[in-house]
Amino acid sequence: MGTLCLSLSAFAQDYGKNKAGSNTPQHFIDTANMNTSVKPGDDFFEYANGSWLKRNAIPAKQVRWGSFLMLRQESLDRLVSLLSEVSKTTDAPKGSLKQGVGDLYASAMDSAAIEKLGYQPIKPDLQRIEKINNLTGIINEIIYQHRNGWASPLFGIGVSVDARNVNNYMVHLSQGGTTLPDRDNYLKNDARSLKIQEALKTYVGALFTLTGSKAEDAAKKAATIWNIEKSLATAQMSRTAMRDPNLTYNKFTTTGFSECTPKLNWADVLMRLEMKGQDSIIVRQPAFFKTADSLLTAVPVADWKTYLQWQVLKNSSGNLSTPFVKAGFAYNSVLTGQKELAPRSERMASQVDNYLGELLGQLYVERYFPPAAKDYMQKLVNNLKETYAERIKKLDWMSDETKTRALKKLAAFKVKIGYPDKWETYDGVVINRNDYMANIRSVLLWKQNDNTKKLGKPVDKTVWSMTPPTVNAYYNSVYNEIVFPAGILQFPFFDFKADDAINYGGIGGVIGHEITHGFDDKGRQFDADGTLRDWWTKTDADKFKERADKVVAQYEALTVLDTIHVNGQLTLGENLADLGGLSIAYDAYKKTKQGQSDDRIDGFTGDQRFFLSWAQVWRSKQLPQTAAQRILTDSHSPEEHRANAPLTNVDAWYKAFNVKEGDKMYKKPEDRIKVW
Repeated sequence: MGTLCLSLSAFAQDYGKNKAGSNTPQHFIDTANMNTSVKPGDDFFEYANGSWLKRNAIPAKQVRWGSFLMLRQESLDRLVSLLSEVSKTTDAPKGSLKQGVGDLYASAMDSAAIEKLGYQPIKPDLQRIEKINNLTGIINEIIYQHRNGWASPLFGIGVSVDARNVNNYMVHLSQGGTTLPDRDNYLKNDARSLKIQEALKTYVGALFTLTGSKAEDAAKKAATIWNIEKSLATAQMSRTAMRDPNLTYNKFTTTGFSECTPKLNWADVLMRLEMKGQDSIIVRQPAFFKTADSLLTAVPVADWKTYLQWQVLKNSSGNLSTPFVKAGFAYNSVLTGQKELAPRSERMASQVDNYLGELLGQLYVERYFPPAAKDYMQKLVNNLKETYAERIKKLDWMSDETKTRALKKLAAFKVKIGYPDKWETYDGVVINRNDYMANIRSVLLWKQNDNTKKLGKPVDKTVWSMTPPTVNAYYNSVYNEIVFPAGILQFPFFDFKADDAINYGGIGGVIGHEITHGFDDKGRQFDADGTLRDWWTKTDADKFKERADKVVAQYEALTVLDTIHVNGQLTLGENLADLGGLSIAYDAYKKTKQGQSDDRIDGFTGDQRFFLSWAQVWRSKQLPQTAAQRILTDSHSPEEHRANAPLTNVDAWYKAFNVKEGDKMYKKPEDRIKVW
């Protein structure tokens, strides 16, 4: 395997010294964070992180706190610092990188101007909607809001790759039109759900009151919004069902689908959205659109006017004066338990990252992401890919025919690290230092135009779905690519000065996780070029499902808040990716010099440090409201289960910590789940 098998610590040694400015020892596994009174085999998450969890409270402005969130806070602090610096420059050339991000941030931070305006920036929109007097006007307004990119009433629509013809872009339609995070928030009637439903009604009423409605009228409007949105939610497909890419791939002729929705002529809608010349469309949830179309005539025009004004209000409120922001925070705090609003500087820095992320990202990369980090990561990824290939070849449940196709797919993976090779320039966006809302709407219109102009052009696989400062990573099935933004390439995931056990247990596990997404229950249905196509023999597919079902059962036995069970089907892809990522990263680590030695660092063997590194990545605590909501909406399992559950299936963990029968996490060898 050449240099890929060697320790990567030596590669980074000199850079680590320069970065630190000294050779002061750093403890990458800090025993002060551990709870060694707990047996590793009883609760490894608590063993690795217990003292930290006990010692650290969740900051009032956060709903969760831990390794991921601390790193995200550090990244956000960097963005605030960069933007505070660049926004002081008032003579940057018009259209330049610094002028764009600097003036957008300056306009966002001009709270005096924003307070003075109140809701004036959206008053013309509310007045325009108020003048509507028939269903045609309602449909025109729905299209208008979509066309300008600042709201998505009734449904979602956009241009993306055709999963069964990955060289083409197509228009995709999807269910939408609701405010609460999940359809079940509307449909359940337990105490928590009822509280959330009331919070929504209060939020709607508050925003209408702030724009001049009397309390009684605002309450009636809140009831109207609730009735419409609940009707839409009732027709929506569940998150679990939407994990099936075949179930959500429904191709219609444009005229044929218009027959299913008599009030929505899609040829006309597409033309007015600048999506011209499309004879077919992909509809993710056809049944939803039939219901939505029927509601257009069943619901009075006056109620639709209220609904469309609500779309303007809720999508703009965070960018308006303090009373609007506070109303939104009060609503969100019921959903999440958040106690304090984050400082304006942080909220606005996040806005700039969201709206002009590849301009801001260039400043971030220049200051915080050295070229050596990209080289290091590429070597690590190559090692993980080669290790994955070796494991595929050794699978005892898969036929040679399917193995050949799996290896072909793995070899075709495209890897993106740190930042794009080609930066987005946002041509056409106009940023005015003195008009924050106009800036936001200019960017939103640009995003809409940028999306629609893809039609008829070659698929551009250079684009990124995350900005460079993002602390995350992803797999894109139709591009068959794994992507690691610069933001995640920091400790506890990655550090130049760390030994291999730390980096493989951290970022190595993340790399293995993203690779495994290409072979999880959803990703495995896409072939080497990203096409949604079955490349499995039926026998192999059945054997995969048998193993995946065991993963579902394992996680569905786990709970948060003692009584709320993990949704094993919703989280299956992420759980498979965690198990695969940990297993592959460990095998790759064992090829390094440290992995092949018995040397101890800070009293721990290399294997122990590898698994402790894995567990400290998931170090986290969350508010009860957030924990309950995430079970409904998050495809990831709670962090304590992400740390523990995969370990129970990895033989090396048992050996590293002498885990034996009788320990709470112990599983018999024959019960340990092996997939990839």
